[in-house]
Amino acid sequence: MEQNQYMRWLQRYENFKKAFNYLVNALAINNPSETERAGIIQFYEIAFELAWKTLKDLLTEEGFIVKSPRDAIKIAFQAGYIMDGHTWLEALEDRNLTVHTYDEDTALNVLRKIQTDYYPVLEQFNQWAQQQNK
Repeated sequence: MEQNQYMRWLQRYENFKKAFNYLVNALAINNPSETERAGIIQFYEIAFELAWKTLKDLLTEEGFIVKSPRDAIKIAFQAGYIMDGHTWLEALEDRNLTVHTYDEDTALNVLRKIQTDYYPVLEQFNQWAQQQNK
């Protein structure tokens, strides 16, 4: 990997790890308040954004043309970088939804999905990225 691209990937991954750790800590809160729920969703949005951008950096270096988050997810799945492409695409949809609107029912539904579906795929991504960094 070219040194410049490698540095970009490392910097992006380091930022992802920080955001992911905030998400991990926030998810440990029992019965989160409305404000804490909003924080969890925000940490998820940031971690997810950094995850797909990290994938984009790696894919671009390998010669793939990545024009959107959806492209990054589909190509990363096909290349074997991520395992559950369907959940990643669902996570992208919910991330886009939470960024543009705030509704209590939507927030609770997305929070449940973060806890049960999206956190595990981000955890798998984190483990995969750690292996790439060695």
